[in-house]
Amino acid sequence: MQTRLLLISLLTAMLSACGYNTLQTQDEQVKASWSEVLNQYQRRADLVPNLVNTVKGFATQEEKVLTEVTDARARVGSVQATPEVLNDPAEFQKFQQAQQQLGGALSRLLAVSENYPQLKSDALFRDLQAQLEGTENRITVARNRYIQSVQAYNVTIRSFPSNLTAKMFGYSTKPNFAVEDEKAISTPPKVDFGAAPSAPVAQPH
Repeated sequence: MQTRLLLISLLTAMLSACGYNTLQTQDEQVKASWSEVLNQYQRRADLVPNLVNTVKGFATQEEKVLTEVTDARARVGSVQATPEVLNDPAEFQKFQQAQQQLGGALSRLLAVSENYPQLKSDALFRDLQAQLEGTENRITVARNRYIQSVQAYNVTIRSFPSNLTAKMFGYSTKPNFAVEDEKAISTPPKVDFGAAPSAPVAQPH
């Protein structure tokens, strides 16, 4: 019995020394950070139907931009953002591109709203804009946390001797958000409730 306990203690110490426990912890942190990113993106997607319907009530002639937003939301929903995406750079890029397309479509929709004073003064529209701004800020925070957790994990994967442990147990580096894309979201979006046509427009991502 004592021999078995000693062997278990030695094995635990060896795994800890070779970075196995660190890999396990950081892998879980990456998954948790990714889940939060997905939650915030889903929150944004959930705002789209009400936002589109509200704009449609005041600007039915803006069919093109309304269709763009609806189609972009559908593309986001078609991407299977499971944890396995974190092990597939191509699928991760597809997810990122779909989110960028939705962000661009929402930006164009909000730009169009500047041409409709009655829409801008509508209470529901103003509330949806405020919710969108808050969601974009939460997306930025969630993405930054994901970036940091992936950076820490990838450094461990590439460092000796944990790189040997990673290879032994099938751990590999995970994809991260592109640097150029992070530059685009470095400034939190702003929502202007004034009537001036030249007011800044929120820039979703």
